[in-house]
Amino acid sequence: MKTLRLVLGDQLNRSISSLDDIDPKRDVVLMAEVHDEATYVPHHQQKIVLVLSAMRHFAELLACESITVDYVRMSDEGNTGSFTGELERALKRNQCERVVVTEPGEWRVDQMMQKWEACLGVPVEIRQDNRFFCSLDGFADWAEGRKNLRMEFFYRQMRRETGWLMEGDKPLGERWNYDSENRKSLPKDKALPRRNRFEPDPITQEVIKLVSDRFGDHFGELEHFGWAVTREDALQALDDFVSVCLPDFGNYQDAMKSGEDFLFHGLVSPYLNLGLLLPREVCEAALQALEHEEAPLAAVEGFVRQILGWREYVRGLYWLKMPDYAQSNYLNAKRPLPEFYWTARTELNCLRQTIESTRDNAYAHHIQRLMVTGNFALLAGLEPAEVEDWYLRVYADAFEWVELPNTHGMALYADGGVMASKPYAASGAYINRMSDYCADCKFDPKQKLGEKACPFNYLYWHFLIRNQDPLKSNPRMGLAYRNLDRMDPDQQSDIVEQAERFLDALDE
Repeated sequence: MKTLRLVLGDQLNRSISSLDDIDPKRDVVLMAEVHDEATYVPHHQQKIVLVLSAMRHFAELLACESITVDYVRMSDEGNTGSFTGELERALKRNQCERVVVTEPGEWRVDQMMQKWEACLGVPVEIRQDNRFFCSLDGFADWAEGRKNLRMEFFYRQMRRETGWLMEGDKPLGERWNYDSENRKSLPKDKALPRRNRFEPDPITQEVIKLVSDRFGDHFGELEHFGWAVTREDALQALDDFVSVCLPDFGNYQDAMKSGEDFLFHGLVSPYLNLGLLLPREVCEAALQALEHEEAPLAAVEGFVRQILGWREYVRGLYWLKMPDYAQSNYLNAKRPLPEFYWTARTELNCLRQTIESTRDNAYAHHIQRLMVTGNFALLAGLEPAEVEDWYLRVYADAFEWVELPNTHGMALYADGGVMASKPYAASGAYINRMSDYCADCKFDPKQKLGEKACPFNYLYWHFLIRNQDPLKSNPRMGLAYRNLDRMDPDQQSDIVEQAERFLDALDE
């Protein structure tokens, strides 16, 4: 039976399950650049370039194996702009009798796939995505009957199953988690590594022109594009991280520095999420560095935890809780997203630095996302759906399965504690401790009130005041509310007045 095998733009790996048992003499691989996927949210221009260029390079790789690839470009005449439309055309064009595809990462695409067999009139086989350590059924089994779904306990199970960083049934070093050692601020004289970026080749240059012409009104700049678009270059980027950055990754993974967008971070999440790299080989590269004493345990454990623990966990939680998960709004946050999230025109230097990096690179590291843009959104009471839409639009590694839980649950506490045991709310003191942003800001992180006070300070206390009903009984918020209770009522009133004046100005 002649089979049409659809490969999506985030499934760019030869080992993907849809390509198992392919018969190069009979079967056809369909890859389609469709307008719907570039615009269901208007993605950052660099993300569109990354996905389309990586798709074109992957198609060439398959062709080198004498696999027939039916590749539909965005600009091709007759392109319907949708997966369903292109599948229908390709089935007729290639006279195929069935479709094989790997399960998608996003709920909306899964809903589309479930209808294909009926609307296309051929059998459609949807295979499990074999790139992950934990299947969706495996996560559901782990979650069943649990009162809470904390990542830490899931991570420990994954450690036991893989045997990584274990000594028998105990964790290596007698600790599961070295997070407390991975929170150092960056010394002023600390030398920073030169990160490996990739010059656009002719294929990428062609895609850059396409994106500039068709999607030039989307957020982001193209002139700084330097992402890997092939597996070969992605492996080089991984090797660069492990050899140059991993030894200091643990110490400084929470640090921020003005004008420095990448520091010691992995920069591999876009490649993992597209399929150019596999999570197992990424973790094994870090574990090998530990074995060869080229990186310390705390750094390697912290890095492995992000992939084996956090990445697997958010995927499992997403599929376990969708579609209702996206609709929750536990703190009843309703304020619209401020314009500066798009323009970077704000007097708060931490926000400006983070949003400028996002605009220039389609990237900001996890602390910038969680404790700067995310923290501000939480404290200001921004509408979760608008914030989530922004994160999905602006980052190269953002696909809904990983973006939504991180934003909705971790940054905004909109799920009421399904993911996090407390809101990740912080004043300006945290940003000052972990960065040099405050030194070049007009606001003072040491002042709680007044014209020079850091807005994060009075917004933090205003957040606690207005959310007492849902949060005060949370045991992990006890210290914060005891401090609030000790605060003079007049000072509380002044905080509320200044915070609401600031927030009203955002709306204007």
